Amino acid sequence: MEILVKEKILIIQTAFLGDAVLTLPMIQKLKEKFPNSAVTVLCIPSTKELFTLSQSVDNLIVYDKKGEQKSLLDFIRLIFKIRREKFSFVYSPHRSLRSTLIMFFSGAGSTTGFDISSMSFVFKQKIKYVKEKHETARNLDMIRYDTSLDNWRVLPVVKIDEKAAERANSILNQITNRKLALVAPGSVWDTKIYPKDNLLEIIKYLIGKNYHVALIGGTDDQKICEEIESRFDGGIISFAGKLSLSESIALLRKGSLLITNDSAPTHLGMIADIKVLTIYCSTVPEFGFFPYNSKSRYVSLSGLECKPCGIHGHKRCPIKTFECGNNLLPEKVISVLEELLQD
Repeated sequence: MEILVKEKILIIQTAFLGDAVLTLPMIQKLKEKFPNSAVTVLCIPSTKELFTLSQSVDNLIVYDKKGEQKSLLDFIRLIFKIRREKFSFVYSPHRSLRSTLIMFFSGAGSTTGFDISSMSFVFKQKIKYVKEKHETARNLDMIRYDTSLDNWRVLPVVKIDEKAAERANSILNQITNRKLALVAPGSVWDTKIYPKDNLLEIIKYLIGKNYHVALIGGTDDQKICEEIESRFDGGIISFAGKLSLSESIALLRKGSLLITNDSAPTHLGMIADIKVLTIYCSTVPEFGFFPYNSKSRYVSLSGLECKPCGIHGHKRCPIKTFECGNNLLPEKVISVLEELLQD
């Protein structure tokens, strides 16, 4: 009788939420390839809920690398914990030196990472990081999944609990005779944030088209969302900092479309599989983080010598003009939005 060995696999992804979402398709296909495996994800506290919602993830190791576990001693303890698990395979979509060291000291028989990762020479398997590809495709390359043509467009899948679904339904019941449009105005990086006055014009357009607008984001986005909400007499409500990740995804699934910056909500929109319009200020879609379901679009101002000014953006414009955001006029965004709404 054939004995099916349950391989133990570790995925190292200690980046922000958006990067974590784009790791899910890789994990899903890995689980399909090795259905008897036990997949563990090493993540940070802010992405714990996301990986908990994935049915392709069996276990989590939560590493608070910038908080309670930031000391060298805590890092060493983490290494020993991972070694005790005796993983057969370790994959690291995350490319930092710390992630490389974790993989190197893991004791796993097979270690795989990108060739541009810090100290990539220690990996037993190096995968070429193709800049021209989408991040989802690059991650799928790591497990040697066929990413030719459009095969890479694998949407991330999570399971939403009944409580989150009920919260989304209760919000939707407050909206009478209107469609729901979601807007995520914030970002970790200030130069990724589309100017508020420009965004107000787009929200006015949506309300005029009989949409009820829900502003979403984390606690750090509460201020900008409340400022935007205060500029309208009705037709808009802020949920920034008031919803769990599961509730946010459930609400997105109830919506007709999402407008967002080049930030994590773009990728949450892929989980919900709704229409997404991503607005690029200091970054560009060519970096490989654009919305990739067939329903979505993006808009970006081209022809600027200073753009892109960095892959992540900055706290302030390096040349103090912020032309990439200020000169991307609402009229241009609305013209793309109109195309999106017609599809």
